[in-house]
Amino acid sequence: MMESPAVASRRPLLCLLLLVALCLRPGLNRRTLCSVSPGFSEQLPDEDNSLGLYTVNAVYGDTIVMPCPQEVPSELMFGKWKFETANDSPVFIAFRSSTKKSVQYDDVPEYKDRLSLSENYTLSIKNARISDEKRFVCMLVTEDNVFEEPTVVKVFKQPSQPEIIHPANFLETGKLKMLGECIARESYPEGNITWYKNGNILQPIEGVVVMSLQKTVDKSNGLFTTTSSLQYMPTKKDANAQFACSVTYYGPSGQDTIPSQPVIFDVRYPTEKVTIKVLSQRNTIKEGDNITLKCSGNGNPPPQEFLFYIPGELEAIRGSETYVMTDVRRNATGQYKCSLMDRSMEDSTSITVHYLDLSLTPSGEVTKQIGEALPVSCTISSSRNATVFWMKDNTRMPTSPSFSSLKYQDAGNYICETNLLEVEGLKKRKTLKLIVEGKPQIKMTKKTESNKSKTIVCHVEGFPKPAVQWTITGSGSIINKAKESKYVNGRFSSKIVISPEENVTLTCTAENQLERTVTSMNVSAISIPEYDEPDERNGDNREKVNDQAKLIVGIVVGLLLVALVAGIIYWVYMKRSKPLPRTVSHFLNPPSNSYSPPNLCPQSDVNGKSEKAAAQNLQTLLRTASKHVNKDLGNTEENKKLEENNHKSEP
Repeated sequence: MMESPAVASRRPLLCLLLLVALCLRPGLNRRTLCSVSPGFSEQLPDEDNSLGLYTVNAVYGDTIVMPCPQEVPSELMFGKWKFETANDSPVFIAFRSSTKKSVQYDDVPEYKDRLSLSENYTLSIKNARISDEKRFVCMLVTEDNVFEEPTVVKVFKQPSQPEIIHPANFLETGKLKMLGECIARESYPEGNITWYKNGNILQPIEGVVVMSLQKTVDKSNGLFTTTSSLQYMPTKKDANAQFACSVTYYGPSGQDTIPSQPVIFDVRYPTEKVTIKVLSQRNTIKEGDNITLKCSGNGNPPPQEFLFYIPGELEAIRGSETYVMTDVRRNATGQYKCSLMDRSMEDSTSITVHYLDLSLTPSGEVTKQIGEALPVSCTISSSRNATVFWMKDNTRMPTSPSFSSLKYQDAGNYICETNLLEVEGLKKRKTLKLIVEGKPQIKMTKKTESNKSKTIVCHVEGFPKPAVQWTITGSGSIINKAKESKYVNGRFSSKIVISPEENVTLTCTAENQLERTVTSMNVSAISIPEYDEPDERNGDNREKVNDQAKLIVGIVVGLLLVALVAGIIYWVYMKRSKPLPRTVSHFLNPPSNSYSPPNLCPQSDVNGKSEKAAAQNLQTLLRTASKHVNKDLGNTEENKKLEENNHKSEP
């Protein structure tokens, strides 16, 4: 059959319509049939990618930009954009003529004032919505053909930061309780929530960790709100544990996670142990300190009331967590306890109150006489071994003082001090002010200087310090030129220097509140060598003094014997009326250049008258010798007696 010309002329138009219908048929591979170029679109997930479709990922609220995937042909007449509905019916939304350069937008309410079509047929949609998630088609029409390329739009909305709402006020061990809800709002697509404890993912455990997930959609905008609730049974180890949650969602660039702020819950558990402590700034306690006892339980919340058991108290004392004792004494030493109110559990501690007692006998100010005995006792009583030491006039003594016979140097301020090295601030001290009194004791010494002057020293002992006065016996003259040495340990000396022209007796007087003591010394005018006498003489010094006295006596006695022998010889001679021997005559009449003894028998008178005169001369010689002997012996004996008195007066 031959076709009519009219039918032949309509054949190209029919072919074009058939091609368009095939391109719009759902499920057909339009890449093959329509030859659509990929353009600038992003790929969809695998199920869409398998269809050869391209996607544009948009962020909720931003502008969606969809380039036309098909290359614009040179003979293009016009281009149009449309989207497909659920029943596959197309809805045209934009038109642009290539010849008139005009753009027309269809009356579609949801896209009113939101569309923009550029010269290269790129379609832009402002303020992306969840409802914009569709399949859009770019259609380019020429005189001979129709080209179409679909683009799938995906819209994403990041959820808000998740937060834990309705948190529990506290958790209790052994009880399953609602911990809280984690909520992530306004996301698209919906997110997924995960719970964490101390940074570790919580897995569901029946009866211990129970989770439930709930998702809701806001119909006004299509956004999801995801909520996950957590029921949890804590243990004591969960005290101070950090609980948190996170939401996992899909965005334009893939999967991402947003964490919440961590929350710490008050985990309550019963008291399992009671502890008592002593609150003190020091490691040790001494008398006078304050003691604070603190009782605590390890439960949460901790117990607020306790029973305290104090040594010496018959009944327990009810109180808060602390119990205070002020100005404690040694009888506070003992064991202290505290317990819960139901007495179900208790704890104890021992307290030692350290003490230190010191007793000094005698103490204070004590006055004793020189030579007396003074027993001193310093005793201590302490909670631990203590050290004792003595001080005298701020100088530490090597040993404790002992006074069997007091001396002046024993006087002073004594301190007995003790302390406990293990206890800070625990020390005691007692003082003794010892005064040693004594009557004045005097000892006199003399010394002849090279210029024949004599130094007389009066050595004085006594306390209080005696006043010294020098006088000359007989005349009663007072000597004011005495020099005194320093008064040390109850002793000092006073000395004078004299040059007597004749024998004198000096008196040294020492006087204090106790007594007045007087001592005298004869001082010879002749220059007999004498030496200083030390304060305390020894045997050698006494022997030297005795030797000097013996020498003087020997010389005088020798002279007497010579005179006596001469007198006897002369008397015998006269009796026999014989001339004297030559030796006697020579003795009685020596040469002028030799020693001449007294003339006993003058040559001019050899009769009875001469005998009487010779006898008188002999008596005169004997009296003169006796006088000198008695004088020297008297000085020697007087010095010996003074020396003996001085030694007797020494303590």
